[in-house]
Amino acid sequence: MPAAPPPVNRPLTLVPFHVNAFTWNFGLAMTFLLVPLFAHELGMSGVEIGSLISLPVLFQLGLNLLGGAYADRIGAKLTSAFASLCTVAAAITFATSASFAGLLAGQFLMIVSRAAFWPSNWSLASELPGDRSRNMGWLNAITNAGQIAGIAATGMVIAQFGFRAGFWVMAAICLASLFASLLVAHRPVEHAARPALFSTYRALLRRRSIYFAMSCSCISALPFSLSASFYPILLIEQGFASDAAGWLLSLRAVGSIVAGIAIAGLVRRATDPMPPFLSAILSAVSVGLAALFSHPLWVGLCLVGLGIGAGVMMVYFQVVIIAISPPGQRGSAMALGGLGFGLSNFFTPVIAGALTDIYGIHTAFYALGAIAFVSGLCLMPMHRWAFGNQPR
Repeated sequence: MPAAPPPVNRPLTLVPFHVNAFTWNFGLAMTFLLVPLFAHELGMSGVEIGSLISLPVLFQLGLNLLGGAYADRIGAKLTSAFASLCTVAAAITFATSASFAGLLAGQFLMIVSRAAFWPSNWSLASELPGDRSRNMGWLNAITNAGQIAGIAATGMVIAQFGFRAGFWVMAAICLASLFASLLVAHRPVEHAARPALFSTYRALLRRRSIYFAMSCSCISALPFSLSASFYPILLIEQGFASDAAGWLLSLRAVGSIVAGIAIAGLVRRATDPMPPFLSAILSAVSVGLAALFSHPLWVGLCLVGLGIGAGVMMVYFQVVIIAISPPGQRGSAMALGGLGFGLSNFFTPVIAGALTDIYGIHTAFYALGAIAFVSGLCLMPMHRWAFGNQPR
C-alpha cells in the first residue's frame, strides 16, 4: 500500500512555505521604491510613472483568473514556483533597462508573477489546520515582514550603490524564493474528471458574497497600490531622502503585521460587517492625513494606521473566500475575489498620476482619501445585500 503524502501541517513543511512568502514579498517590495524612483530619475512624467504601474494590471485582471484556475488543476505549489521564476526574470529585465519600454516589460513580468503567486499562496494557506483567521493573519504578517525588509533594504541600497545594484539584489532574493517554493508541501491534486477551465467562475459569480469580497479586496489594495507608485514620490517631495523614505514606507507593513498578529483573531465570521467598515474608514483617513504632515512622526503614524486598516481588510476578504468555497475551488475563488485587488492596482496609479500632473501630489492624496472614505461608507449596505437571503 503506498505511503500517504505528508500532511500540510507538519512544522517542517511550514518553513519553506513561509520562507517563500517572505522572500517573494521581499523582492516585490523592492520594486515599490526601485521602479517609480528610477522612472522619476529618468525624467518620466506622472502619467508615465502611473502607466508603468497600471498598464500591466489590465493583463493581471485576466491572468489572475487563469492563475487561480491552474492552481486548482495542477497544484498551487507549481504555480507558486512559476511566480518566483517570473520575479527573477523581471529583476534581470529591470537591471538591464533604461527606458519606459524596458521598465514596462519588467512590470509585465511582475504582473504575471503576482497573478500566479497570490491565488496559489492563499490557497496553500487555506489548507492549514486551526483557526482560519489567525492562520491568514500570520501569513499576512510574514508577507508584510518581507515587504518591510525589502523596502528598508532597498532605500539603503539605492543610497549607497544606486538603482541597478538594487535590481540585482532583487534578482538574488527572488532566486531564493524559487528554491523555497520547490520545497513546499501541498494537498495532492485530485485527478478526477474536472469541469471546463472557467466553469467554476460561472458558479461563483452567482453568489452575491463574491462581489462583496471583491469590493473588500479592492479597498485593501489601496495602500499596496500607493506604496508601489506615488507614496515614494510623496515622501521625496516632502523632503525625505531615499533611505528615510524606505524606512517610513516600511511602517505601513508594520501596521499590517500588527493587524495580522494581534487583530486578525477578531475577524471571526464573514457575516460580521464591522471589521471591513472600520478598516476602510481607517485606511481612508490615513491616506488623506499622510499628505497633510511632513514631520516623520506624523507621517509614520499615518502609514501605520494605513497598514492596520489594510491588514484587517485583507484577512476579512480571505475569510469570506474560505467560507464560500470548497478546497477544490479555493484557488479559483481567491483569484476571482482578488480581482478587486487588481482593479485597485489599475485605477489608483492612473487617478493619482493624473491628479498629480494637474493639481499636485498632495491634492491627489486628499482626493484618494475621500474616495476611499465614500467606498467604506458603501460597505454596510452592500454587506446587507451580499449576506441576505441569496446564497453566500
